[in-house]
Amino acid sequence: MARSESVYVCQSCGDVHAKWAGRCDSCGSWNTLQEEASSEAPLSSQAGVRKRTTRRSRLELVDLGSATEDPARLQTGIAEFDRVVGGGLVPGSAILVGGDPGIGKSTLLLQAVARLAYAGAKAVYVSGEEAADQVRRRARRLGLSDAAVALAAETSLETVLDGLKAEQPDIVIIDSIQTLWSDQLAAAPGTVAQVRACSQELVRFAKKRNTAVILVGHVTKEGQIAGPRVVEHMVDTVLYFEGERAHQFRILRAVKNRFGPTDEIGVFEMADIGLREVANPSALFLDGRGEAASGAAVFAGMEGTRPVLTEIQALVAPAAFGTPRRAVVGWDNGRLAMVLAVLEARCGLGFGGRDVYLNVAGGLKISEPAADLAVAAALVSSHFDTPLPADGVVFGEIALSGDVRPVGRADARLKEAAKLGFKSALTPAGAEDSALRVTGFSTVQALVRHLDPDNQ
Repeated sequence: MARSESVYVCQSCGDVHAKWAGRCDSCGSWNTLQEEASSEAPLSSQAGVRKRTTRRSRLELVDLGSATEDPARLQTGIAEFDRVVGGGLVPGSAILVGGDPGIGKSTLLLQAVARLAYAGAKAVYVSGEEAADQVRRRARRLGLSDAAVALAAETSLETVLDGLKAEQPDIVIIDSIQTLWSDQLAAAPGTVAQVRACSQELVRFAKKRNTAVILVGHVTKEGQIAGPRVVEHMVDTVLYFEGERAHQFRILRAVKNRFGPTDEIGVFEMADIGLREVANPSALFLDGRGEAASGAAVFAGMEGTRPVLTEIQALVAPAAFGTPRRAVVGWDNGRLAMVLAVLEARCGLGFGGRDVYLNVAGGLKISEPAADLAVAAALVSSHFDTPLPADGVVFGEIALSGDVRPVGRADARLKEAAKLGFKSALTPAGAEDSALRVTGFSTVQALVRHLDPDNQ
Protein backbone atom coordinates (compact mmCIF):
# COMPACT_ATOMS: atom_id res chain seq x y z
CA MET A 1 0.00 0.00 0.00
CA ALA A 2 1.37 3.39 -0.99
CA ARG A 3 2.41 5.70 1.79
CA SER A 4 0.28 8.83 2.10
CA GLU A 5 2.71 11.51 3.14
CA SER A 6 2.03 15.21 2.91
CA VAL A 7 3.74 17.63 0.57
CA TYR A 8 3.23 21.35 0.09
CA VAL A 9 2.37 22.56 -3.38
CA CYS A 10 2.64 26.19 -4.50
CA GLN A 11 -0.72 27.33 -5.84
CA SER A 12 0.99 29.88 -8.07
CA CYS A 13 3.65 27.86 -9.93
CA GLY A 14 2.91 24.25 -8.89
CA ASP A 15 6.32 23.56 -7.36
CA VAL A 16 6.39 20.85 -4.66
CA HIS A 17 8.04 21.44 -1.27
CA ALA A 18 8.78 18.88 1.43
CA LYS A 19 7.80 21.26 4.23
CA TRP A 20 5.77 24.39 4.60
CA ALA A 21 7.37 27.79 4.13
CA GLY A 22 5.98 31.27 3.93
CA ARG A 23 7.56 31.93 0.55
CA CYS A 24 7.89 29.69 -2.53
CA ASP A 25 11.54 29.34 -3.55
CA SER A 26 10.65 28.86 -7.22
CA CYS A 27 8.36 31.81 -8.00
CA GLY A 28 8.80 33.99 -4.90
CA SER A 29 5.09 34.11 -4.04
CA TRP A 30 4.11 34.43 -0.40
CA ASN A 31 1.56 32.28 1.45
CA THR A 32 0.83 30.07 -1.57
CA LEU A 33 1.92 26.67 -0.20
CA GLN A 34 -0.93 24.30 0.58
CA GLU A 35 -0.74 20.80 2.00
CA GLU A 36 -1.64 17.94 -0.33
CA ALA A 37 -1.20 14.16 -0.28
CA SER A 38 1.97 12.99 -1.99
CA SER A 39 0.38 9.75 -3.17
CA GLU A 40 -1.84 11.56 -5.65
CA ALA A 41 -1.42 10.34 -9.21
CA PRO A 42 -2.80 11.64 -12.50
CA LEU A 43 -6.17 10.34 -13.59
CA SER A 44 -6.23 6.94 -15.29
CA SER A 45 -2.61 6.27 -14.30
CA GLN A 46 -3.38 2.86 -12.79
CA ALA A 47 -5.18 1.77 -15.94
CA GLY A 48 -2.20 2.99 -17.93
CA VAL A 49 0.11 0.83 -15.79
CA ARG A 50 -2.03 -2.24 -16.38
CA LYS A 51 -1.97 -1.69 -20.10
CA ARG A 52 1.79 -1.35 -20.20
CA THR A 53 2.27 -4.59 -18.29
CA THR A 54 0.00 -6.59 -20.64
CA ARG A 55 0.94 -5.30 -24.08
CA ARG A 56 2.78 -2.48 -25.75
CA SER A 57 1.08 -0.23 -28.28
CA ARG A 58 2.99 0.58 -31.43
CA LEU A 59 3.93 4.18 -32.15
CA GLU A 60 2.12 5.37 -35.27
CA LEU A 61 4.22 7.55 -37.58
CA VAL A 62 2.85 9.62 -40.45
CA ASP A 63 4.55 11.51 -43.25
CA LEU A 64 5.01 15.22 -42.60
CA GLY A 65 4.21 16.03 -46.19
CA SER A 66 1.03 13.95 -46.41
CA ALA A 67 -1.89 16.06 -47.61
CA THR A 68 -4.67 16.60 -45.10
CA GLU A 69 -7.60 18.97 -45.41
CA ASP A 70 -8.13 21.59 -42.76
CA PRO A 71 -11.31 20.92 -40.77
CA ALA A 72 -14.18 23.32 -41.20
CA ARG A 73 -14.18 25.86 -38.40
CA LEU A 74 -17.19 26.51 -36.20
CA GLN A 75 -18.03 30.17 -36.78
CA THR A 76 -20.10 31.80 -34.06
CA GLY A 77 -21.26 34.69 -36.22
CA ILE A 78 -19.72 37.13 -33.70
CA ALA A 79 -17.09 38.70 -35.96
CA GLU A 80 -14.91 40.04 -33.14
CA PHE A 81 -14.79 36.66 -31.39
CA ASP A 82 -14.09 34.74 -34.60
CA ARG A 83 -11.32 37.21 -35.50
CA VAL A 84 -9.45 36.60 -32.24
CA VAL A 85 -9.59 32.80 -32.41
CA GLY A 86 -8.35 32.84 -36.01
CA GLY A 87 -11.54 32.65 -38.07
CA GLY A 88 -13.66 30.33 -35.94
CA LEU A 89 -13.34 27.46 -33.50
CA VAL A 90 -11.31 24.47 -34.67
CA PRO A 91 -12.94 21.09 -33.88
CA GLY A 92 -10.86 19.23 -31.31
CA SER A 93 -9.26 22.37 -29.92
CA ALA A 94 -9.07 23.46 -26.27
CA ILE A 95 -9.40 27.14 -25.40
CA LEU A 96 -8.76 28.79 -22.05
CA VAL A 97 -10.53 32.11 -21.37
CA GLY A 98 -9.55 34.25 -18.37
CA GLY A 99 -10.75 37.56 -17.02
CA ASP A 100 -11.67 39.51 -13.91
CA PRO A 101 -14.86 38.57 -12.05
CA GLY A 102 -17.94 40.20 -13.53
CA ILE A 103 -16.16 41.33 -16.69
CA GLY A 104 -18.55 39.36 -18.92
CA LYS A 105 -16.82 36.02 -19.67
CA SER A 106 -19.94 33.93 -19.09
CA THR A 107 -22.09 36.38 -21.03
CA LEU A 108 -19.79 36.35 -24.05
CA LEU A 109 -19.48 32.55 -24.12
CA LEU A 110 -23.22 32.08 -23.67
CA GLN A 111 -23.84 34.38 -26.63
CA ALA A 112 -21.25 32.52 -28.71
CA VAL A 113 -22.56 29.05 -27.89
CA ALA A 114 -26.14 30.17 -28.55
CA ARG A 115 -25.13 31.47 -31.99
CA LEU A 116 -23.54 28.09 -32.74
CA ALA A 117 -26.69 26.31 -31.61
CA TYR A 118 -28.76 28.49 -33.94
CA ALA A 119 -26.42 27.41 -36.76
CA GLY A 120 -27.11 23.73 -36.03
CA ALA A 121 -24.16 22.82 -33.82
CA LYS A 122 -24.66 20.59 -30.81
CA ALA A 123 -23.69 22.69 -27.80
CA VAL A 124 -23.35 21.96 -24.07
CA TYR A 125 -22.86 24.54 -21.32
CA VAL A 126 -21.60 23.15 -18.00
CA SER A 127 -21.68 25.58 -15.08
CA GLY A 128 -19.95 24.82 -11.82
CA GLU A 129 -20.68 28.20 -10.25
CA GLU A 130 -24.36 28.75 -11.08
CA ALA A 131 -27.50 26.68 -11.09
CA ALA A 132 -29.14 25.81 -14.39
CA ASP A 133 -32.01 28.20 -13.61
CA GLN A 134 -29.55 31.07 -13.22
CA VAL A 135 -28.08 30.36 -16.63
CA ARG A 136 -31.61 30.18 -18.09
CA ARG A 137 -32.46 33.58 -16.61
CA ARG A 138 -29.33 35.11 -18.12
CA ALA A 139 -30.19 33.58 -21.50
CA ARG A 140 -33.71 34.98 -21.23
CA ARG A 141 -32.33 38.43 -20.43
CA LEU A 142 -30.05 38.22 -23.47
CA GLY A 143 -32.88 37.07 -25.72
CA LEU A 144 -31.34 33.62 -26.22
CA SER A 145 -33.86 31.45 -24.39
CA ASP A 146 -34.89 29.67 -27.61
CA ALA A 147 -31.35 28.47 -28.37
CA ALA A 148 -30.95 24.67 -28.30
CA VAL A 149 -28.13 24.65 -25.73
CA ALA A 150 -27.99 21.76 -23.25
CA LEU A 151 -27.32 23.04 -19.71
CA ALA A 152 -25.81 21.25 -16.75
CA ALA A 153 -24.83 22.38 -13.25
CA GLU A 154 -22.15 19.92 -12.15
CA THR A 155 -18.69 20.00 -10.57
CA SER A 156 -17.72 16.31 -10.63
CA LEU A 157 -15.31 15.66 -13.49
CA GLU A 158 -16.29 12.01 -13.88
CA THR A 159 -19.98 12.90 -14.13
CA VAL A 160 -19.26 15.65 -16.65
CA LEU A 161 -17.12 13.39 -18.85
CA ASP A 162 -19.68 10.59 -18.79
CA GLY A 163 -22.40 12.99 -19.86
CA LEU A 164 -20.30 14.51 -22.62
CA LYS A 165 -19.32 11.11 -24.01
CA ALA A 166 -22.99 10.16 -24.20
CA GLU A 167 -24.06 13.51 -25.69
CA GLN A 168 -21.17 13.84 -28.22
CA PRO A 169 -21.44 17.62 -28.64
CA ASP A 170 -19.65 19.86 -31.12
CA ILE A 171 -18.74 22.47 -28.52
CA VAL A 172 -18.54 22.42 -24.72
CA ILE A 173 -18.26 25.35 -22.29
CA ILE A 174 -16.81 24.58 -18.83
CA ASP A 175 -17.48 27.48 -16.46
CA SER A 176 -15.16 27.30 -14.66
CA ILE A 177 -12.19 24.91 -14.52
CA GLN A 178 -11.41 25.88 -10.90
CA THR A 179 -14.76 24.47 -9.72
CA LEU A 180 -14.24 20.97 -11.15
CA TRP A 181 -12.90 18.19 -8.94
CA SER A 182 -12.06 14.54 -9.38
CA ASP A 183 -12.71 11.88 -6.75
CA GLN A 184 -9.39 10.24 -7.68
CA LEU A 185 -7.54 13.13 -6.01
CA ALA A 186 -7.67 14.04 -2.34
CA ALA A 187 -6.99 17.73 -2.99
CA ALA A 188 -9.70 20.35 -2.73
CA PRO A 189 -11.29 21.92 -5.85
CA GLY A 190 -9.26 24.79 -7.25
CA THR A 191 -5.88 23.47 -6.07
CA VAL A 192 -3.00 22.96 -8.47
CA ALA A 193 -3.44 19.18 -8.57
CA GLN A 194 -7.17 19.34 -9.30
CA VAL A 195 -6.91 22.06 -11.93
CA ARG A 196 -4.04 20.30 -13.70
CA ALA A 197 -5.70 16.87 -13.68
CA CYS A 198 -9.15 18.11 -14.73
CA SER A 199 -7.68 20.23 -17.52
CA GLN A 200 -5.66 17.29 -18.78
CA GLU A 201 -8.69 15.03 -18.96
CA LEU A 202 -10.81 17.67 -20.73
CA VAL A 203 -8.07 18.39 -23.27
CA ARG A 204 -7.74 14.65 -23.90
CA PHE A 205 -11.52 14.43 -24.40
CA ALA A 206 -11.39 17.32 -26.91
CA LYS A 207 -8.69 15.63 -28.99
CA LYS A 208 -10.22 12.15 -28.97
CA ARG A 209 -13.83 13.22 -29.59
CA ASN A 210 -13.02 16.12 -31.99
CA THR A 211 -14.99 18.49 -29.78
CA ALA A 212 -14.15 22.15 -29.23
CA VAL A 213 -13.80 22.69 -25.47
CA ILE A 214 -13.69 26.17 -23.92
CA LEU A 215 -12.49 26.40 -20.31
CA VAL A 216 -13.19 29.49 -18.23
CA GLY A 217 -10.40 30.32 -15.76
CA HIS A 218 -10.28 32.61 -12.77
CA VAL A 219 -7.52 35.21 -12.60
CA THR A 220 -5.28 36.28 -9.73
CA LYS A 221 -4.94 39.82 -8.43
CA GLU A 222 -1.95 40.23 -10.76
CA GLY A 223 -4.22 39.52 -13.74
CA GLN A 224 -2.80 36.05 -14.54
CA ILE A 225 -4.98 32.95 -14.89
CA ALA A 226 -5.09 31.21 -11.53
CA GLY A 227 -3.65 27.72 -11.18
CA PRO A 228 -0.53 26.10 -12.63
CA ARG A 229 0.95 27.62 -15.79
CA VAL A 230 1.10 24.12 -17.26
CA VAL A 231 -2.61 24.48 -18.09
CA GLU A 232 -1.77 27.27 -20.53
CA HIS A 233 0.72 24.92 -22.20
CA MET A 234 -1.88 22.14 -22.48
CA VAL A 235 -4.53 24.15 -24.32
CA ASP A 236 -4.32 25.38 -27.90
CA THR A 237 -5.49 28.94 -27.31
CA VAL A 238 -5.36 31.31 -24.34
CA LEU A 239 -7.65 34.35 -24.37
CA TYR A 240 -7.90 37.20 -21.89
CA PHE A 241 -11.09 39.22 -21.52
CA GLU A 242 -10.07 42.68 -20.33
CA GLY A 243 -11.83 45.88 -19.44
CA GLU A 244 -12.46 48.46 -16.77
CA ARG A 245 -15.70 48.44 -14.84
CA ALA A 246 -15.94 52.22 -15.25
CA HIS A 247 -15.90 51.88 -19.05
CA GLN A 248 -18.50 50.22 -21.22
CA PHE A 249 -16.15 48.43 -23.61
CA ARG A 250 -14.39 45.08 -23.22
CA ILE A 251 -11.38 43.69 -25.10
CA LEU A 252 -10.82 40.03 -25.96
CA ARG A 253 -7.10 39.49 -26.50
CA ALA A 254 -5.26 36.35 -27.63
CA VAL A 255 -1.91 35.63 -25.95
CA LYS A 256 -1.51 32.12 -27.41
CA ASN A 257 -3.12 30.62 -30.49
CA ARG A 258 -2.00 27.53 -32.38
CA PHE A 259 -4.59 28.14 -35.11
CA GLY A 260 -4.29 31.87 -35.70
CA PRO A 261 -2.47 35.12 -34.86
CA THR A 262 -1.65 36.04 -31.28
CA ASP A 263 -1.83 39.81 -31.67
CA GLU A 264 -5.48 40.25 -32.63
CA ILE A 265 -8.08 41.85 -30.37
CA GLY A 266 -11.85 41.88 -30.36
CA VAL A 267 -13.68 44.92 -29.01
CA PHE A 268 -17.09 44.62 -27.38
CA GLU A 269 -19.41 47.12 -25.76
CA MET A 270 -21.44 46.22 -22.69
CA ALA A 271 -25.12 46.95 -23.26
CA ASP A 272 -28.42 46.09 -21.62
CA ILE A 273 -28.84 43.02 -23.81
CA GLY A 274 -25.32 41.70 -23.35
CA LEU A 275 -22.10 42.30 -25.21
CA ARG A 276 -22.30 44.05 -28.56
CA GLU A 277 -19.35 43.89 -30.96
CA VAL A 278 -17.71 47.14 -32.03
CA ALA A 279 -16.81 47.27 -35.71
CA ASN A 280 -14.89 50.57 -35.44
CA PRO A 281 -12.97 50.69 -32.14
CA SER A 282 -11.21 53.96 -33.03
CA ALA A 283 -14.49 55.84 -33.13
CA LEU A 284 -15.40 54.40 -29.72
CA PHE A 285 -12.10 55.33 -28.06
CA LEU A 286 -12.20 58.84 -29.48
CA ASP A 287 -15.87 59.37 -28.65
CA GLY A 288 -16.47 62.51 -26.59
CA ARG A 289 -13.16 64.10 -27.52
CA GLY A 290 -13.59 67.87 -27.30
CA GLU A 291 -11.56 70.79 -28.56
CA ALA A 292 -7.79 70.75 -28.70
CA ALA A 293 -6.21 70.98 -25.25
CA SER A 294 -2.62 70.91 -24.08
CA GLY A 295 -1.32 67.48 -23.10
CA ALA A 296 -3.63 65.49 -25.43
CA ALA A 297 -2.27 63.50 -28.37
CA VAL A 298 -4.06 60.99 -30.61
CA PHE A 299 -1.97 57.85 -31.00
CA ALA A 300 -2.33 55.76 -34.15
CA GLY A 301 -1.58 52.25 -32.90
CA MET A 302 -1.88 48.71 -34.20
CA GLU A 303 -3.66 45.84 -32.50
CA GLY A 304 -2.83 42.82 -34.62
CA THR A 305 -3.82 43.64 -38.19
CA ARG A 306 -6.22 46.36 -37.10
CA PRO A 307 -5.23 50.02 -36.67
CA VAL A 308 -6.73 51.57 -33.53
CA LEU A 309 -6.68 55.27 -32.68
CA THR A 310 -6.87 56.40 -29.07
CA GLU A 311 -6.11 59.53 -27.09
CA ILE A 312 -3.13 59.79 -24.75
CA GLN A 313 -3.47 62.45 -22.05
CA ALA A 314 -0.56 63.91 -20.06
CA LEU A 315 -0.46 66.46 -17.29
CA VAL A 316 2.72 68.07 -15.99
CA ALA A 317 2.14 70.07 -12.81
CA PRO A 318 4.31 71.55 -10.03
CA ALA A 319 4.97 69.05 -7.25
CA ALA A 320 3.01 69.94 -4.14
CA PHE A 321 5.43 68.05 -1.91
CA GLY A 322 9.13 67.30 -2.00
CA THR A 323 8.90 64.08 -4.01
CA PRO A 324 7.25 64.37 -7.46
CA ARG A 325 4.64 61.80 -8.39
CA ARG A 326 4.51 59.58 -11.48
CA ALA A 327 1.07 58.11 -12.14
CA VAL A 328 0.37 56.00 -15.24
CA VAL A 329 -2.87 54.40 -16.42
CA GLY A 330 -2.89 52.19 -19.52
CA TRP A 331 0.86 52.30 -20.29
CA ASP A 332 4.08 50.88 -18.92
CA ASN A 333 5.50 52.81 -15.97
CA GLY A 334 9.08 51.95 -16.90
CA ARG A 335 8.52 53.15 -20.46
CA LEU A 336 7.31 56.51 -19.15
CA ALA A 337 10.44 56.84 -17.00
CA MET A 338 12.56 56.19 -20.10
CA VAL A 339 10.77 58.84 -22.19
CA LEU A 340 11.09 61.37 -19.35
CA ALA A 341 14.80 60.61 -19.05
CA VAL A 342 15.30 61.13 -22.80
CA LEU A 343 13.42 64.45 -22.71
CA GLU A 344 15.52 65.63 -19.78
CA ALA A 345 18.93 64.41 -20.99
CA ARG A 346 18.59 65.09 -24.72
CA CYS A 347 16.20 68.06 -24.81
CA GLY A 348 16.89 69.89 -21.56
CA LEU A 349 13.30 69.76 -20.29
CA GLY A 350 13.04 69.62 -16.52
CA PHE A 351 10.60 67.10 -15.04
CA GLY A 352 12.55 66.35 -11.86
CA GLY A 353 10.54 68.69 -9.63
CA ARG A 354 7.16 68.26 -11.32
CA ASP A 355 4.35 65.73 -11.05
CA VAL A 356 3.66 63.74 -14.20
CA TYR A 357 0.32 62.03 -14.86
CA LEU A 358 -0.30 59.92 -17.96
CA ASN A 359 -3.59 58.34 -18.98
CA VAL A 360 -4.78 56.37 -22.00
CA ALA A 361 -8.34 57.53 -22.56
CA GLY A 362 -11.06 54.91 -22.61
CA GLY A 363 -9.14 52.42 -20.48
CA LEU A 364 -7.23 50.79 -23.35
CA LYS A 365 -3.87 49.25 -22.42
CA ILE A 366 -1.07 50.04 -24.87
CA SER A 367 2.09 47.96 -25.03
CA GLU A 368 3.74 48.71 -28.39
CA PRO A 369 6.81 51.01 -28.48
CA ALA A 370 5.22 53.05 -31.28
CA ALA A 371 3.42 55.05 -28.57
CA ASP A 372 6.69 56.65 -27.43
CA LEU A 373 6.42 59.66 -29.74
CA ALA A 374 2.75 60.23 -28.85
CA VAL A 375 3.60 60.15 -25.14
CA ALA A 376 6.53 62.52 -25.66
CA ALA A 377 4.33 64.90 -27.70
CA ALA A 378 1.68 64.91 -24.97
CA LEU A 379 4.29 65.56 -22.27
CA VAL A 380 5.94 68.38 -24.23
CA SER A 381 2.52 69.87 -25.05
CA SER A 382 1.58 69.91 -21.37
CA HIS A 383 5.03 71.24 -20.40
CA PHE A 384 4.71 74.23 -22.77
CA ASP A 385 0.92 74.46 -22.31
CA THR A 386 0.58 74.37 -26.08
CA PRO A 387 -2.14 72.19 -27.61
CA LEU A 388 -1.36 69.81 -30.43
CA PRO A 389 -3.40 70.05 -33.64
CA ALA A 390 -6.85 68.63 -33.01
CA ASP A 391 -6.86 66.98 -36.45
CA GLY A 392 -3.45 65.27 -36.07
CA VAL A 393 -2.18 61.84 -35.02
CA VAL A 394 1.22 60.84 -33.62
CA PHE A 395 3.24 57.61 -33.63
CA GLY A 396 6.90 56.60 -33.50
CA GLU A 397 9.48 54.85 -31.33
CA ILE A 398 12.09 56.80 -29.35
CA ALA A 399 15.58 55.46 -28.74
CA LEU A 400 17.73 56.30 -25.72
CA SER A 401 19.92 58.38 -28.01
CA GLY A 402 16.94 60.60 -28.80
CA ASP A 403 16.47 59.26 -32.32
CA VAL A 404 12.96 58.63 -33.58
CA ARG A 405 12.79 55.20 -35.20
CA PRO A 406 10.26 54.08 -37.82
CA VAL A 407 7.56 51.59 -36.87
CA GLY A 408 5.74 48.92 -38.81
CA ARG A 409 2.48 49.35 -40.72
CA ALA A 410 2.80 53.14 -40.97
CA ASP A 411 0.63 53.19 -44.08
CA ALA A 412 -2.23 51.39 -42.32
CA ARG A 413 -2.05 53.81 -39.39
CA LEU A 414 -2.21 56.84 -41.68
CA LYS A 415 -5.07 55.40 -43.75
CA GLU A 416 -7.11 54.77 -40.60
CA ALA A 417 -6.48 58.36 -39.46
CA ALA A 418 -7.54 59.73 -42.83
CA LYS A 419 -10.68 57.61 -42.79
CA LEU A 420 -11.68 59.12 -39.44
CA GLY A 421 -11.22 62.68 -40.68
CA PHE A 422 -7.72 63.55 -39.43
CA LYS A 423 -5.69 65.92 -41.61
CA SER A 424 -2.10 65.78 -40.29
CA ALA A 425 0.36 63.42 -38.63
CA LEU A 426 3.60 63.63 -36.63
CA THR A 427 5.64 60.58 -37.54
CA PRO A 428 9.22 59.29 -37.88
CA ALA A 429 11.08 60.67 -40.86
CA GLY A 430 10.33 58.88 -44.11
CA ALA A 431 6.62 58.21 -43.66
CA GLU A 432 4.49 59.49 -46.52
CA ASP A 433 0.78 59.67 -47.20
CA SER A 434 -1.02 61.62 -49.90
CA ALA A 435 -4.16 62.14 -47.83
CA LEU A 436 -2.46 63.67 -44.76
CA ARG A 437 0.04 66.42 -44.08
CA VAL A 438 2.88 64.33 -42.67
CA THR A 439 5.63 65.96 -40.60
CA GLY A 440 8.56 63.62 -40.04
CA PHE A 441 11.10 63.83 -37.20
CA SER A 442 14.44 62.08 -37.04
CA THR A 443 15.13 63.10 -33.41
CA VAL A 444 13.03 63.95 -30.40
CA GLN A 445 14.85 67.31 -30.24
CA ALA A 446 13.20 68.23 -33.54
CA LEU A 447 9.81 67.38 -32.06
CA VAL A 448 10.46 69.65 -29.05
CA ARG A 449 11.53 72.51 -31.33
CA HIS A 450 8.39 71.97 -33.44
CA LEU A 451 6.13 72.22 -30.38
CA ASP A 452 8.03 75.01 -28.58
CA PRO A 453 5.92 78.19 -28.86
CA ASP A 454 9.05 80.37 -28.73
CA ASN A 455 10.24 78.87 -32.04
CA GLN A 456 6.95 79.48 -33.84
